[in-house]
Amino acid sequence: MSKALSIAIDGPAASGKSTLAKSLAGHLDYLYFDTGALYRAVTLAALQRKVDLENGEALAELAVALTIDVIPSTQEDGRLYDVMIDGKDSTWAIRMPEVDANVSKVSAYVGVRESLREQQRRIGLRGGVVMAGRDIGTVVLPEADLKLYLDASVEERARRRHAEMSAHGENGSIAEVEKSMRLRDEIDAGRAVAPLRPADDAVILTSESKLPKEVLDEAIRLVKLKRSKLEQES
Repeated sequence: MSKALSIAIDGPAASGKSTLAKSLAGHLDYLYFDTGALYRAVTLAALQRKVDLENGEALAELAVALTIDVIPSTQEDGRLYDVMIDGKDSTWAIRMPEVDANVSKVSAYVGVRESLREQQRRIGLRGGVVMAGRDIGTVVLPEADLKLYLDASVEERARRRHAEMSAHGENGSIAEVEKSMRLRDEIDAGRAVAPLRPADDAVILTSESKLPKEVLDEAIRLVKLKRSKLEQES
């Protein structure tokens, strides 16, 4: 039997990494885990509870206090999974523009990241998992057997996010979405703690002008190559 791999998929917002991770996990019969949903959940809760987003200590305490769960999707509305915050379905709420505009700030706090990191590592180190995020291959799971970094232009990513929002009746112009996304990219790449970047040994893929199946096929090819290499080394 082939070794159950741990696979890290990183990349900027709306690059398609969650879609790829979900599809790849389904193909391999692995656990799919989108770590970004945890940071979005903390951000949403902070906005709803009016926690000061400049207070890293208060945000870290909130991250510890919240009960956040990511489970297989229970509704056929385009979602990849359900995100529950203290028992409430918040799957689409965590994708609102206000969350988009603030999640990078919240996730930049050391205390918040530390509050969530150990849970992420415990899941990843079991193997048989595809983890999607922004610092999986560099920080959360540097031991991952295969590291992928999925990218696309900010214009393409904004178009995708706007289409997703419109499909669920959410307001906002594509210009607003792109502005928010550019700001988030800048914060993610420039933060002192776990900045967004490909791991040194990551394979960089692009989803620009590609169908999801094309990206998936490339990822499956890379998984087969990694398995073959590990088998030769064993």
